[in-house]
Amino acid sequence: MTGAPLSLRRRLVLQLLGIAAALAILLYLTVRTVANSAAEATQDGVLGAATLAIAERLQGSETGVSLDLPYEAFSILGSISDDRIFYRVDANGETLTGYPDLPMPADEAAAVEPAFYSTTYRAAAVRVAATSRTVLVNRKPILVTVAVAQTRQGQEAIAQRTANLAAAIGLAVFAFAALLSMLTAGSVLRPINRLAEAVGRRGPHDLRAVDHPAPIELRPLIASLNGFIARLRGALSRTETFIAEAAHHIRTPLATVRTRAEIALRQSETDAARAALRAVIRAVEESSRSASQLLDHATVVYRSDRLADGPVDLAKLLHGLVRFHGPTAELRDLALELKGAESPVLVQGDRLLLESALRNLIDNAIKYSPPEGVIELGLDLRGDNVSVLVKDRGRGLGGRPADDLTRRFARGDNVGDVVGSGLGLTIVEEVAEIHGGSFRLREREGGGTCAELLLPLR
Repeated sequence: MTGAPLSLRRRLVLQLLGIAAALAILLYLTVRTVANSAAEATQDGVLGAATLAIAERLQGSETGVSLDLPYEAFSILGSISDDRIFYRVDANGETLTGYPDLPMPADEAAAVEPAFYSTTYRAAAVRVAATSRTVLVNRKPILVTVAVAQTRQGQEAIAQRTANLAAAIGLAVFAFAALLSMLTAGSVLRPINRLAEAVGRRGPHDLRAVDHPAPIELRPLIASLNGFIARLRGALSRTETFIAEAAHHIRTPLATVRTRAEIALRQSETDAARAALRAVIRAVEESSRSASQLLDHATVVYRSDRLADGPVDLAKLLHGLVRFHGPTAELRDLALELKGAESPVLVQGDRLLLESALRNLIDNAIKYSPPEGVIELGLDLRGDNVSVLVKDRGRGLGGRPADDLTRRFARGDNVGDVVGSGLGLTIVEEVAEIHGGSFRLREREGGGTCAELLLPLR
């Protein structure tokens, strides 16, 4: 059981979209991380400046530590956002001022630069900056720790806005990447489509090697395709050669058998013997005709991709075929009339194949026409084409569609008593297709058949 057909375009687009989505997500995460870091750094800078400003106001005296709070530092913090501000000043573990429950740093050693940490205070996330200073009180060193905290709603809002902007940019980048993915997939697959079109435009008998410009990646495919075509051409050549040789070797002994049977028929004395010999002669004639047409058909197939392309004078060709079939027509009391072939009519093609097609048309007309009839042959110029017409007053199509009679080995229901192989019209149609023309078969008014072979002029 086979699965769903594989689409290279779909796979390529999906992979490119996957890469674009991964890059968009990475862009969002990167911008969000950078935004959070930038917001935190900004807040730390302001908190650190406020903490240092308070620490610089610490003074020691005989009675204790004094502090003149710099309210301008708190004003700076309040001007940045609407976050709440907390502070605490401790001396030897005792709160001198501020919020006594504000978490202090674990290490309260004296330090020049503030230490920063995040914690939760009063159900809110806060960022804290803390620094320690040594102050002399009554000539004794006392460690004073200053901590300033600020809630983070404002900074988080800034980071969130930045992240939202990054998300919007990521979505825009993804949409643009999706469009580029479609265009890229089309561009990448275009050489494959062009190669397929170049091969698809070939006729059914065109077995030339593929010589189409393609990217380096497609060269192994083209090499494999050319190898397959070469093997197929060799197999067809061997098959057609076998058929041709078989037909040739069959015709010679059949001719000998027919000659002997005709001699025996003249010498036979009983009606039964003569009837048997006539049946033998008819069977031999059918076999010989089938072998001849098999040979013609093999020739057409074999030469279809090796056309001896050159100018062919249809008028001259028809004159020669009329002379060739004249004796056969006279034996059946038939007249062959050729019109419109007074001057040369040139087409481009293979003379041998065109002669085979016209010979089959004339042979069919003679074979199926009643005695004392006229078979009309003519050439009719129609713009850039020439029409070869063969008209008879024979049995017609027998009610069958013309397309059925051009199939291989197909014959009408009204010609069972006439020797035939069913290959003649097949040969004509294949020759027409090879030369870029067409073949039509239709009933004539008053009875008979009109066969038309249309070919492009040179």
